[in-house]
Amino acid sequence: MIKEKRTIENNSIGVVKTEYFSFDSLTLKSGVKFGPITLAYETYGALNKDKSNAILVLHALSGDAHAAGIHEGQDNPGWWDSMIGSGKAFDTNKYFVICSNILGGCQGSTGPSSINSKTGKPYALDFPLISIRDMVNAQKHLIDHLGIDKLLSVTGGSMGGLQALAWLVKYPERIASVIPIATTIRHSPQQIAFNEVGRQAIMADGHWKAGNYYEGQAPIKGLAVARMIGHITYMSDKSMAEKFGRQKKDNAEPFKFTADFEVEGYLHYRGDNFVKRFDANSYLYITKAMDNFDASGGKPLQEVLQDVKVKALVIAFKSDWLYPAYQSKEIVKACKLSGIEATYCEVDSTYGHDAFLLEIAEETHLVSHFLKKVFYGYEAA
Repeated sequence: MIKEKRTIENNSIGVVKTEYFSFDSLTLKSGVKFGPITLAYETYGALNKDKSNAILVLHALSGDAHAAGIHEGQDNPGWWDSMIGSGKAFDTNKYFVICSNILGGCQGSTGPSSINSKTGKPYALDFPLISIRDMVNAQKHLIDHLGIDKLLSVTGGSMGGLQALAWLVKYPERIASVIPIATTIRHSPQQIAFNEVGRQAIMADGHWKAGNYYEGQAPIKGLAVARMIGHITYMSDKSMAEKFGRQKKDNAEPFKFTADFEVEGYLHYRGDNFVKRFDANSYLYITKAMDNFDASGGKPLQEVLQDVKVKALVIAFKSDWLYPAYQSKEIVKACKLSGIEATYCEVDSTYGHDAFLLEIAEETHLVSHFLKKVFYGYEAA
């Protein structure tokens, strides 16, 4: 079986600690007033005197607050460790980088698996329906708590890009720039369809019990299948061919429905590991929030962005068929029509959607120069 493991780089920022911020309540997009809310977050680097060097990094569907470094006594580099640190794309010698686990998550922030103070039990499906903008509104409370009036940039790939666009639309006065990566203004029918198949896999698991599984067996088989479906969309046909080919495992059993091919073993490995760290109900809530998201609220995005004074760098990848490049081009077109200074870069990668986590050299070059331009106020060479 081919396994993957993130490695700690020589120039890693080292040991980091997850912190927690709580506030009383938030009025959600649905009109429901919900609270209390806790957000898990991590910071890297130092905030300068005028608090002008802060960058908010926004994670994708399965991500968390741990974006860089390692935790004490653990070998667990953050999900973007190769991009955050000394001399990296988000250079912690210059910038103060923040990453928080989203509202609705299951890795330190308030979500369906959190305890409802009214019942003493996990919220489960009593947790209210949330939106991407609710996640962003919760993040704004954290940024206010940190005493930051204006972020130098907000950035993220995939669902992180949806959040970045929500910041651009909802709080343009609070950001100097935005870097959406491998994302879209709104989900296409195909993107919604993939998420729905994942949700149905979870809800078809006999252990789901309408979300009330916390005192017993979790619906791990359904969640594992949902993750397997996701990983198929994250890769490309070429990357799968290069990584696995039609190679079979040494212990393949002919004429039995076992995972004989290496690609099958990889998907099983990914699914089995995912269920150890993620909550099935969070998966349902988060994917639904993604599907319901529309950055422009049904209007042409260029109309919503009129008079917005923010610089934008939009990055896409040629082999990404989950969030194809045409969707990023739509973001750039809307920005330019609204008068926003926008740069578009399409990276020639074979990694598919996963490229935003893997094309480190290209992204570092693009992001570092863009941030210099925004931070120092000149055209970086």
